[in-house]
Amino acid sequence: MRVLVVEDEEFLADMIGAGLRRDALAVDVAHDGREALAKLRLGAYDVLVLDRDLPGPHGDEVCRYVVEEGLPTRVLMLTASGTAHDRAAGLGPAADDCLTKPFAYEELLARVLALGRRARPALPPVIERAGVSVDTARNLAVRDGRPLALTRQEFGVLEVLLRAQGAVVSGDDLIEEVWEEHTGYRTNAVRVTLGQLRAKLGDPPVIETVPGAGYRMSDAPGERR
Repeated sequence: MRVLVVEDEEFLADMIGAGLRRDALAVDVAHDGREALAKLRLGAYDVLVLDRDLPGPHGDEVCRYVVEEGLPTRVLMLTASGTAHDRAAGLGPAADDCLTKPFAYEELLARVLALGRRARPALPPVIERAGVSVDTARNLAVRDGRPLALTRQEFGVLEVLLRAQGAVVSGDDLIEEVWEEHTGYRTNAVRVTLGQLRAKLGDPPVIETVPGAGYRMSDAPGERR
């Protein structure tokens, strides 16, 4: 799940971002409306955590952009006042949910996860192929009954490959789905992570490299390419 946090209080933005990353989400951060719009134009996000009272453009304008562009991104609006009027105003520009400051991180996380599930097509929580499965609800990965201790990136790569159902996934697509914006397309992050993931999955290999195209999960365990 990819999340964009837009909050002009940098300490709060960094705290939210760090918490969501600990909970295995890919997070980008912006501190004003202009930066938020630039990131929304370039990246695909499942959830936008948006402070309403942003410096230029206002949070309402950012939310309106999401709606007018038909983006699938779900919006959680953060407001500074808990009055019924302000909560209604926070939902006015078609935000999907509204959370009043101050808030408990656990509540923010629960709302982000709920909105993220709404942003993506309904899929089974457990995905399996070639004896490998991931349980996205419990963040568990297993091969032939053996639990796998995976990093967030390894789990994310495995989930993307499994969801592709045997189709080839490019390295650029893996970067877009799993990593945050500061990860350049020219880095070796994908190659290194795939090497670590293959080692943890063990033999026989189930992840194939398709020269010039990307990677895919085998229909059944076979020779690594």
